[in-house]
This record gives sequence, C-alpha cells and structure tokens, in this order.
Amino acid sequence: MADINQLKKILSRIDGRGYKAYQDLKGSYQFPGFQLIIDHIQGDPYASPSRLRARVPMAKAQFPSDLYEVCENRIAIQDYLARCFNQAIQAQDKNRKAKGSTGPSGQIYIDSGKQEILERSSIIVCQEFVEARFSMGLPARGRTILGRQAETMLCEDVPALVNASLFWKHIDQGKARKNVETNYVQENLREQLTQHNLVAFLANQSILPRESGISDRPMKSGEALPFQAPESLRVSLENPFGGQITGMGIPEGVTLIVGGGYHGKSTLLQAVERGIFNHIPGDGRELVVTRDDAVKIRSEDGRRVARVDISPFIGELPGGRDTRDFASDDASGSTSQAANIMEALEVGTHLLLMDEDTSATNFMIRDARMQSLVAKEREPITPFIDKVSSLYQDLSVSTLLVIGGSGDYFDVADTVIMMSDFHPEEVTEQAKKIARQYKTGRTEEGTISFGEIRMRVPDPKSFNPQKGKKNKIGARGAGNIQFGRENIDLSYLEQLVDPGQARAIGDLIYYLLKQGYMDGNKSLREALEQGYKDLGVKGLEVISPFFGQHPGEYAYPRPQEAAAAINRLRTLRINKIK
Repeated sequence: MADINQLKKILSRIDGRGYKAYQDLKGSYQFPGFQLIIDHIQGDPYASPSRLRARVPMAKAQFPSDLYEVCENRIAIQDYLARCFNQAIQAQDKNRKAKGSTGPSGQIYIDSGKQEILERSSIIVCQEFVEARFSMGLPARGRTILGRQAETMLCEDVPALVNASLFWKHIDQGKARKNVETNYVQENLREQLTQHNLVAFLANQSILPRESGISDRPMKSGEALPFQAPESLRVSLENPFGGQITGMGIPEGVTLIVGGGYHGKSTLLQAVERGIFNHIPGDGRELVVTRDDAVKIRSEDGRRVARVDISPFIGELPGGRDTRDFASDDASGSTSQAANIMEALEVGTHLLLMDEDTSATNFMIRDARMQSLVAKEREPITPFIDKVSSLYQDLSVSTLLVIGGSGDYFDVADTVIMMSDFHPEEVTEQAKKIARQYKTGRTEEGTISFGEIRMRVPDPKSFNPQKGKKNKIGARGAGNIQFGRENIDLSYLEQLVDPGQARAIGDLIYYLLKQGYMDGNKSLREALEQGYKDLGVKGLEVISPFFGQHPGEYAYPRPQEAAAAINRLRTLRINKIK
C-alpha cells in the first residue's frame, strides 16, 4: 500500500496538467493512524465530486463496544460521528482559502442528516474499524489541476477531519452517549405502544412547533408552549434507564383532532407523522413516537394510478369502468386518495394519518343535503366516513384525522382531542353528546365489511433505468427520483424527510430488478420483503452500484415510501392482481 509521501509525489507530478490526470490518485494510502481510500475520481471538475473513504482501525479509534454491538446504538453513534465530521468541515470552511474556481472545487461533503436519527451509509462503525465516506471536489482552475491545493486538502484537511471525528478520545463523549441513549429510549417507547393499545405517544414538555415553515428545527425556547397531556389521556411508559415517562397516549381506533384555526391541530399531526423516526437530543420531539408503519394519506390530483382495486371506496364509474382494476394517467382528488389508502394497506400499515385540509372533500364526506340531491345510485364514491370504522374493526387499521369542518365524524370517532392554544383536551364525551343532540340526517353508505386488500404483481419490463446507453438513477432532494428517462415525483410523500432516502429508493428499485425479486410473479409486497431482508443482513450498501467501494449517501427508507415511489413511476405496469 502506498503512503502519504507517495500521494504527495503524484500530486506534485500532475500539478498543472489536464483534469484527467487526477485519475492517477485512485487507490489506497496509509496515513499516520488511518487509511485513505480514493474510490472514484470525478471525470470533470463540473461532475459529481470524487468519492473517498477514511478508515481508522478500531484498535486506534477505541470506541467502547457497547456503542456498536447493539443495532440501535450503532445507528446512533454513526449518526453522531457523521454530524461531528460535518461540523469539522464547517469549521474548516470558515478558515479555508479558495482551492479552485471551477465547479465544486475545494469542497468537502459528508451526508450527515438533520433532525432525524436515520441509519446512514456515510459512517460505518464495526468491530474492525471506523470509516467515514465523504465526497471532495478536487481543486481546479478551469480544467487545470491545482496540485498544491489538492495536497493541502488531502494531506492536511482530511487528516484534521479524521482526527476530530473518528477517535473516541477526541469527540465529546458525553454528547455521543446522549445521542445513543436518546435513540435507545425512543426505540423502547415505540415498542411499548402495541402492548398499551396505543398508536402514538407524546411526552410531556415536548416542543412540537417548528422554527418556521422552511425549518424543521424546534421553535426557540420561550416562544413555544411545552406539550402537556390531558389527564384523561395521560399514560406513563417505562424508561429503559429507570423510572417512567409521562405524556399523552393516542389510543387505537378512530381519533379526531379538532379545534379552531392556528390552535395546533396540524402541528400535533405533523409531530405524530414524524414520530416514525427517532430525533436528536434537543429537537423537542425526541420523546414523540409513532408506530413505525404509519402512513400519511392525502389527495394527489393528476397522479398516475396503475391497476389498483379502489372498489372499497369507489364503485362502478360512468362508462362501466371497473374500479376493482382501476388505472388512470390523471387521477382525480378522490380516486388518488382512495388509491393512496389501498396502496398503503397493500404494503402493510396499521395507522393512517390524514388532514382534512389536504384531502378531497367529496372523498371525506357526503352530508344529508347532498345525499338528498344526488342519490346514491348516481354517486360512485363511498365516503371515508363510512369506511373508517370497518378499517379498524376488520383490518385493525387505526386512523388519526385532523378535522375542522365536519362534525359528522363525531358519530364514528372513538376519541376526540381538541387543541386550544396548543393545549390538548379530550372532548370525546362532549362530541358524542353533540352527535346525539344534533342528528346529521345522513344515511350511511358503506357496506358492513371494509372490502378486500389485493396484491399487485409488477411487470419487470416496466422498469428501465437507462438513459441513452447508461443507467441514470439519482435524486434531486427528497422530492424527486430520476429513474432512467422518468422522474418520479415524491413531493407529496410527507414522511420522506431526507435526500439520502430518495437516493436509496432509486437504487433499491434497480436492485429488486437485478436480483429477480420483481420477476413478474411476485407481488410488490413480496419483492420489497425480499429486498429489505437483504438490507437487514448486508446493510444499505448492498443496493449500491459501487458495492464494496463508496456508497456513502444513503439513508434508510421505509418500505412504505419505497412502494409509494414505485407506484408513482409513470411507466409502471401491473401484470396481474391477486
């Protein structure tokens, strides 16, 4: 293996040459205390940055084994080290002189996340080593190599980053342990939900409001009202480190969140929808947990729907169109929302989260006056109000619904929570009394049972990752995946929180195809189960086209969002419905 002096010699030799000479750097170099591995060199200064790894033997890194031998702890310590590495980059940037003037010249980047603690591929901590996977824009002026600046970055800046973040003795051990313990507590609380017949839990003193509409950071201290559970919904869950944690438990069944505008209804729902993820210490929601298969549902005018059985909600359409096998290139608000629910049930969920503001009105309710004017035989839609109870009774699928304009839902609610000045209050009995006093006059339009959940089998020929002669798979933020010539619009998937998740989903789709898991016979759910089994055994990097090298920008995506992305691929074809 070459060493740091040989790396310096190469940089001196190629200084001032054309950019392609940077390819001579590929390989491994032994530095004092760690190994630098240069996996990929960008072909052009404007191209995606070069990919590097820094590996420290565990004998030198000396992280306590309890921080990585347990899966939850390993995820949390990797998360913390990625943040340390990124903070060290930011500190360097303040003092770093310009190292090139072209493209991303002179920039160093590591995927480190925001408020959520997610399993990532940017840092690996295991029994043998600690490894950081990062990207670097090798410095250039035009297409001319700046060898001296590159030497400073590779031989001075990178060792400083490694020293600051990959050795136990050099990091803030108290904060590292706090990250690990906070993550562990959240995992433990989430596991307790089912045994207490809860779908979500929000601890007292949590800070639910965010800093702004474009920031996911907590509202500043003194501006936000700490959360406090109403007495009737107060529960105490066990703290794995001793004692109990008290807060509001949202029970299984049908729960309404009501209240006036700007009183905190949507803020509460947003905290619950993000409770599927663990959060960093200080986020304010680090003791807010939700069942991890919960899915936020909304209408999506214009989305493509590929052969979904939406008959539990939509009957035969004009022209005799059979909704047991519904397809559309431009679905309406109601049909898209029905499809979103059925697709979520198909892949597996036990909690639907919905907000009246982002739902199709005609999908949610038909009041007595409209029923009188438009007879049922002329209306194919069975509104959600007439299906929400059978969802729970037949399928054990609970619903948490923000509602502000339709008291008709009082009739089907098991629990009603009113938000007033960001204070929750249980008003179930009051709502039921109102329902008895003021009859809606509407006729229930649902059937006794919910209906069938059917599995769909994707056609593998409908997945083409090629654009031109090469595969083109990538992500633009968290809201868009490029898959070959197609762009998958994920902007309405509100629980997809990280660009790394979108990147992973794009490569996961191709992986399912390559491995033959989408073979034209397996259902979408079966194919995903096979793929996620591999992720559990081999880690995120198994889906990478650079397997064994630098898959450093993945964050773990849930099967629910992976399925949702596949369903939004506009070339998707379904072979059959089981």
